[in-house]
Amino acid sequence: MTRGMQTGRQSTLRQHATVTGVGIHSGLPVILTLHPAEPNTGLVFMRCGPNGQGDREVRADYRAVTATEFATVLGDDGGPAISTTEHILAVLRGLEVDNAIVEIDGPEIPIMDGSAAGFVAAIDQAGIVTQPAPRRYIQVLKAVRIGTNGTYGELRPYPTGLRIEAEIEFDHALIGHQTFAIDVEPTAFRRELARARTFGFMRDVTKLWGAGYAIGASFENTVVVAENRVLNPEGLRFPDEFVRHKVVDVIGDLALAGAPLIGAYRSVRGGHKLNHAVLSALMADQAAWTYVETPEPARRIRGHGEAATAFTAPAYGPDVS
Repeated sequence: MTRGMQTGRQSTLRQHATVTGVGIHSGLPVILTLHPAEPNTGLVFMRCGPNGQGDREVRADYRAVTATEFATVLGDDGGPAISTTEHILAVLRGLEVDNAIVEIDGPEIPIMDGSAAGFVAAIDQAGIVTQPAPRRYIQVLKAVRIGTNGTYGELRPYPTGLRIEAEIEFDHALIGHQTFAIDVEPTAFRRELARARTFGFMRDVTKLWGAGYAIGASFENTVVVAENRVLNPEGLRFPDEFVRHKVVDVIGDLALAGAPLIGAYRSVRGGHKLNHAVLSALMADQAAWTYVETPEPARRIRGHGEAATAFTAPAYGPDVS
């Protein structure tokens, strides 16, 4: 966390911020505007209705997920509403913005340059302010694991905040086996994760286009991997950019818990579908988590890889339907 935001209170944007781009799968142009929101609003998507139709409001919630193939799609009883939500959610959670309205005029969040950096820049320009309401966290109390055939995801207790441990393995010489672990807080998110881009294989392009995916993909927003080299003129931004981007996706998918998580998530050869399954399993087990509030002096600031301490006091038990 940055020193100015380490208060245990909720936060929102100081003013609105707007970005424009195209959807990586739809290829359609879209305008996205981030608006400040009142305490306890949470993260909410507002899809502007086309041709004078009514707007659709969809809360960033794991129960609103309608698809996880190549992206995380949110919707409601009317069907899918907003696709590719993971990057903007990762930024909002990574920079510790609790309350915001994400307004878009199209079906998909803009991909920007394939990374989270454009959203970080927009939020930094708008500014982040604290609010009087205490921040409420979801603390993992026991391990929840889902997986098969060497692929698995696990959320386990980790008292000092959110930790992500990711492992990927691709049958490709330029990627192979990569691992990355990080304690998520704004400084580390900006430095270690924000610039890591989404990636794809040249050999899969025709198949993806035929299935209606990656229509908006280009060298400007995707790391394109051929058989023996990266085709983008600038090359890679990190030697392990592939696994770092997977971590960004994980943070965005876990933001659908509805509150910041205090726990560690390990992903081995996972993706959006697995992330959603593990989070859903956690929330379904009322003995596996609880709400806590962290008062102002509770958590010591830490940087990437540093030790940390936290003291949390239970505030609410899990919701009981």
